[in-house]
Amino acid sequence: MEQNQSETKNDKILEMGQLSLPGPGDSRIHLLSIIGEIEGHENLPSGSKTTKYEHVLPQLAYVEDSSEIEGLLLLENSMGGDCSAGLAIAEMIASLSKPTVSLVIGDSHSIGLPLAVAADYSFIVPSGTIIIHPVRMSGTVIGAPQTYDYIKIIQDRITKFISDHCAISEKRLEELMMETGMLTKDVGTILVGKEAVSEGIISEIGGISQALKKLRELIAIRQKEE
Repeated sequence: MEQNQSETKNDKILEMGQLSLPGPGDSRIHLLSIIGEIEGHENLPSGSKTTKYEHVLPQLAYVEDSSEIEGLLLLENSMGGDCSAGLAIAEMIASLSKPTVSLVIGDSHSIGLPLAVAADYSFIVPSGTIIIHPVRMSGTVIGAPQTYDYIKIIQDRITKFISDHCAISEKRLEELMMETGMLTKDVGTILVGKEAVSEGIISEIGGISQALKKLRELIAIRQKEE
């Protein structure tokens, strides 16, 4: 029986990067990792490290519905990816009624940023990076006013979500997004560790121990309120 449970845990880690961590008493923390590129409606090459949103959304629904899961810990090291998929995952995280904590352990670039700030509380390791830049379109783009209006709508959705879920204003976020002096042949801003905290995007510098401690504190507060 124990061997079967161990094999099931290993399969979950290998296939979806998720695991339930035993907590004090009967509480359990669900671990979800967002790694590599966030894959959306199109399949990426087999050699790419991806997080598939069709795997993540059911997990989040399970976390919300399960009486055994008390909180969610999100580990992120992502270069970004599909805007629609990333924003959908972020909205799901933000709508969970259970406590959530995110930890950026490497990168939180582009559409990966809404996922980090969607949690109730966020951490970033000292060497972690955040890249903020305008929305980009791949494939054939029709050079018409409607196309640029559509891109602006997508960008505004992302900007509003981020500013609604952390302490940075939309105006400041747009300033960082349109910075021209940092990225070679591109616009945008790179923030490393404490810079992301000082800008009000991430809550605190910390690692796995701080993230778990904070999440258990939030779980304890919720249990007292209930």
